[in-house]
Amino acid sequence: MTILPIKPAQDASPEALRAFLAACQAKAVEDGAPVLASITLAVSALDPLAVLEAIFEPTEPHFYAERPSERSAIAGAEVALSATASGPGRFAAMQRFIDETLAHTIAVGDVDAPFGGPHFFTSFAFHDEVEPGEAFPAARVFVPRWQVARAGEVTTAVANLLVEADSDLDALTQRVWRAHGKFARFEVAEAEEARTAQRSVPTFEQTETGDYRAAVRRGLERIEAGDFRKIVLARAIDLAADRALHPLEVLNGLRERFPECYAFSAASGTGPSFIGASPERLVRVSQGVVETEALAGSVRRGAGASEDAALAAGLLRSEKDLREHRHVIDSITRRLEPLGVRLEHAVNPAVRKLANVQHLHTAMRGALPEGVRLLDLVSVLHPTPAVGGTPREAAVARIRELEGFPRGLYAGALGWINARGGGEFFVGLRSALVEGERARVYAGAGIVAGSEPEREWAETELKFQALLAALRG
Repeated sequence: MTILPIKPAQDASPEALRAFLAACQAKAVEDGAPVLASITLAVSALDPLAVLEAIFEPTEPHFYAERPSERSAIAGAEVALSATASGPGRFAAMQRFIDETLAHTIAVGDVDAPFGGPHFFTSFAFHDEVEPGEAFPAARVFVPRWQVARAGEVTTAVANLLVEADSDLDALTQRVWRAHGKFARFEVAEAEEARTAQRSVPTFEQTETGDYRAAVRRGLERIEAGDFRKIVLARAIDLAADRALHPLEVLNGLRERFPECYAFSAASGTGPSFIGASPERLVRVSQGVVETEALAGSVRRGAGASEDAALAAGLLRSEKDLREHRHVIDSITRRLEPLGVRLEHAVNPAVRKLANVQHLHTAMRGALPEGVRLLDLVSVLHPTPAVGGTPREAAVARIRELEGFPRGLYAGALGWINARGGGEFFVGLRSALVEGERARVYAGAGIVAGSEPEREWAETELKFQALLAALRG
């Protein structure tokens, strides 16, 4: 990526913008390839989700991710350019697309600010291939036309546009200039409108296909037969509402209930949105450090402090849950070692308390070896034993048969990558696929020797509560 020493904030005029785009067009002519022009500006404090809500269109792709407790959020919408892939090589294909795009990118403005510069929003389905009719491809990456992000007290806005040798520079200039003005107007007008809008509470009809307890029993039979040591099995509940559901309204409810989770939304641009509040980081890379975590083994929250503490203590003593958690740690360590990643972590897990459930949790971190990319890490970590099983290949091969439905992005890997190679991916858990009046909600549990079908069903019921409450307003 080429960074020009131009400060758009100091010369914010249509004439200056057009001159920059003309330079990009000259580069496109010279290279014989389109140029991605990226403009970053520090802006007044904005809520990225409020901005996304204000301009939401079901026919436009978007991506949103937030950690409310860390005061970090990023939103991108519409498409400057994109790519899809499938099969075992999908991670490498997405990396090639990112590298080729950056080789023909010119950026100006506060590129080094938090969330500055172009970002690549990426989603990988659980499986390498998806079935006909699924809402999302097996792998998808896109650079948005616009992006708004907040990191603590800093808010940045990024405009990205593709400049070709024959692009109409006057039309491009007008489009970007209008977007710049829209951000300024939004703060005083659209935000107030969003706060005062009155929304009705939907009612639902609820159905579920399949018998989860029977699926768990079949999974335990395969464990006893030695096919694998652990398999993660999920349920899917289909909901039909009496009115159209707004996925970002539902998402807002989730981020309020679960500030310690990743609130996320990925829209296909063809109608469906995949939303959720995931408790699990897959991997993060920042300033040469790799961060990941093991999150497996769970129990409900207590009605009061004493019961809550007793349940947490029981979880820390549970042989079944500790064994399940150790499977995840061992798998992460084993899969990253060939890349030269050496992770450090505590000997014993801690308990991570969410609004309605508590999990065994172990944070893991280490140095990023030279030459290793973020998608290299994603490709070997996904899917973790927390969402697939152990051994991974044997367990994952049986999931579709036992569950009875395609997972799509459920338990997939979603995240973003910046122009410097940093970024963050999380696992698509506590999630729902929303389109019009219909929604499908997902929840799963890890099955190991000693699992009890009734207890695993109860665990999934507990996980469903948050999504159902958010959908019902």
